[in-house]
Amino acid sequence: QVQLVESGGGLVQPGGSLRLSCAASGTTAVYYGIGWFRQAPGKEREGVSCLDSGGNAYYADSVKGRFTVSSDNAKNTVYLQMDSVKPEDSAVYYCATGDSPAPCAVVVHTNGAALENWGQGTQVTVSS
Repeated sequence: QVQLVESGGGLVQPGGSLRLSCAASGTTAVYYGIGWFRQAPGKEREGVSCLDSGGNAYYADSVKGRFTVSSDNAKNTVYLQMDSVKPEDSAVYYCATGDSPAPCAVVVHTNGAALENWGQGTQVTVSS
């Protein structure tokens, strides 16, 4: 069974940066790719980014050019570097993966409902 643990959330000022981490246990998480999702109060969960097993990265239009996803396979950890953050980036951020390969190009534009394994989430608040 895959377990995912997010960390790195916190309070950041608009225009600042933050790096989130998603540590995965179990081999399938890395092999099948990992998606990042977020949910703000009163809003539906939305895709943010997805990194597939081939190292290809996909982004939602709202974060493209500002967020960067990467991985350290030796540590089974995926990172989400958030730069030039905006107040509308405030949300609980989750990483997730499936029990089978899922196309990141599609997953990133969904709410992740097709993915079976989720972390507990980490809060990101962008405010001055």
